[in-house]
Amino acid sequence: MYVYDSFDRQFVTARVAQFRDQVARRLCGELTEEQFRPLRLMNGVYLQLHSYMLRVAIPYGTLSSRQLRTLARIARTHDKGYGHFTTRQNIQFNWPSLEKIPDILAELAEVEMHAIQTSGNCIRSITADHFAGAAADEVVDPRPYAEILRQWSSVHPEFSYLPRKFKIAVTGAHDDRAAIRVHDIGLELVKRGDGAVGFVVFVGGGLGRSPFLAWKLRDFLPEQDLLAYVEAILRVYNLYGRRDNKYKARIKILMHEAGCATVRDEVEAEFERIRDGALELPAADVARIARHFALPPLTDRPAVSDREEAAKAADPIFARFVATNVTPHKLPGHASLTISLKPIGGVPGDATADEMDLVADLADRFGHGEIRVSHRQNLILPHVARDDLPAIHAALLAAGLATANAGLVGDTITCPGLDFCALANARSIPVAQDISQRFADPARAAAIGPLDIKISGCINACGHHHVGAIGILGVDRKGEEFYQITLGGSADDDARLGDSAGPGFWPNQVADAVETVVDTYLARRASPAETFLATYRRIGLAPFKEALADVVR
Repeated sequence: MYVYDSFDRQFVTARVAQFRDQVARRLCGELTEEQFRPLRLMNGVYLQLHSYMLRVAIPYGTLSSRQLRTLARIARTHDKGYGHFTTRQNIQFNWPSLEKIPDILAELAEVEMHAIQTSGNCIRSITADHFAGAAADEVVDPRPYAEILRQWSSVHPEFSYLPRKFKIAVTGAHDDRAAIRVHDIGLELVKRGDGAVGFVVFVGGGLGRSPFLAWKLRDFLPEQDLLAYVEAILRVYNLYGRRDNKYKARIKILMHEAGCATVRDEVEAEFERIRDGALELPAADVARIARHFALPPLTDRPAVSDREEAAKAADPIFARFVATNVTPHKLPGHASLTISLKPIGGVPGDATADEMDLVADLADRFGHGEIRVSHRQNLILPHVARDDLPAIHAALLAAGLATANAGLVGDTITCPGLDFCALANARSIPVAQDISQRFADPARAAAIGPLDIKISGCINACGHHHVGAIGILGVDRKGEEFYQITLGGSADDDARLGDSAGPGFWPNQVADAVETVVDTYLARRASPAETFLATYRRIGLAPFKEALADVVR
């Protein structure tokens, strides 16, 4: 993991002191809420439906056990005993009192964490593949480059007041687990035949009221040009992005209205102007930062674990957990293990303080003290020995954290919705709970196979519903909650936006509608091996739309 140097520590500590003064001025009435708003947003503090909310940055989703224990202590001391992990690999505390937030930020600073640029019209936290550095299919570890981008973008004087928020994601594997095509900039690390490392550059992706998949700007950007090219993109956006209408201010609108060729020409011209200057990335700097992300000292082990195989043969519950929640590692005898934060009937993405402490303990005992947060709102132990899988599973099972549903129908991505968010039109959490209970039978979920359900409580699409195999959007219909469904979306390397399935549904009909979609898929799939998306792309929307019409009647 990246370790703060003296500059980082001094900067974050000074920022805490600055915000402490701003909070004091707000509490005594020297600042109005309107004056305070841009100051708090720069420090990750939102005014939600019921209280202030603090969003804490977890850059590229990487946590140490010490950091996770600090988050658990904050949840226990300053909140209601839990935190909510988000689709941007961050954590949100929904109930802190404003006067205590500077104390929280001071605690975070002690473990090299902060909330800077988790809000506002700036470059937000950089996200990455949650299996980075461990995945068997990885070409290049994206985390060093995400860290370079984090350092470059933090309080960047030119890009602190962009037309709108700006999100960057990096992946280094053939299978895109970072959803790079729905980000303002998406970067895919690649290697040429001569071994040179570079990036495929995507620009202009984004969801919300006007969803777009990103356009490809470059097939190969050399490693040393990363910062110069990204800066050129931001300069073009900062110059031409609309500031008269926040709904048309994202770079996706600029790409759509000006055209990819026009934007590319502007970016390339600016890039040529600055490429050989101070932003050129020295190989020595990349190597220095990459050393922070070296693999932990993993012991050589046989590719097949006799202990794991014996446990699978003896315990079908453990065997099911391995089949769904365990992912191959780049080193034989090891694996990455997903800890689902989607228990049956639970709140997706929530973890209690006790659960966070347990995961930190397991990371220390079995996972070299490292934890990841996925944009799917789960936690991961990225480097565990397969021999230790039975012991880890037993500990998770005792704590109620062994739900074997990673990637299945119950593993919904869900925004906080109207239970917390002041922007929401409808609740998301009860919908997710209904769906997880409807498909609670693990054998049934396994028979359905991989299926992404994504739920948003408003058009802002924090739940990524546009790119769900089944997407659910909550809207306001004459003062009542109503839900629209899209089908066929995907955020992976074959990214697509979902198709509208027609008329919407009342809250008590949504689970029925999802079950109807699933039953239609099961009846139409060519074989048990054909996934929902494969079936959908083969037969199209019509059979599903026809079946859903019966739910409405």
